[in-house]
Amino acid sequence: MTEENPEGQIVQGIVKWFDPSKGFGFVVAGDGGPDILLHANVLRNFGQSSIADSAVVQIAVQETGRGLQATAVLRIDPPEASSETSLEEEAMLFEGDEEAGPLEPARVKWFDKAKGFGFANVFGRPEDVFVHVEILRRSGLADLQPGEAVGLRVIDGKRGRMATVVTSWESALRGDDEA
Repeated sequence: MTEENPEGQIVQGIVKWFDPSKGFGFVVAGDGGPDILLHANVLRNFGQSSIADSAVVQIAVQETGRGLQATAVLRIDPPEASSETSLEEEAMLFEGDEEAGPLEPARVKWFDKAKGFGFANVFGRPEDVFVHVEILRRSGLADLQPGEAVGLRVIDGKRGRMATVVTSWESALRGDDEA
């Protein structure tokens, strides 16, 4: 799908890969064509520091001397459910979603993508909130950085507080999160 916009041509595509440490990644347009460069600054302007591989994005694109480049991120939808996670594991991770409260402001304490989890602290509350990598993936994110501001929906699980939704705080303030 392509349209025109003051920031460039509007393209819907899928994130091929994005590496926050390198500061860039690539998007494959839904209607084919060359890869589109997605720079970390463009993603940050949308309010996110990372994005999950295979996430569906709507971006503004311009032709440059070095090829196609995203100039703005307009929308991010999480990737389709992965077959790597069993249905039992996913049901366990997301059971209680309906009891999750409103988005709460939080700050990432630490997150280790290799381990598949990390912790955040909701402002004004002393206990840690567990954040699982599949929750990030389901929320359209790939990684979190220590100190990053996020919005969390939290449930009280068997082992303590647990995030069921993670969004950039800027997205939460814009009202991009669904109730």
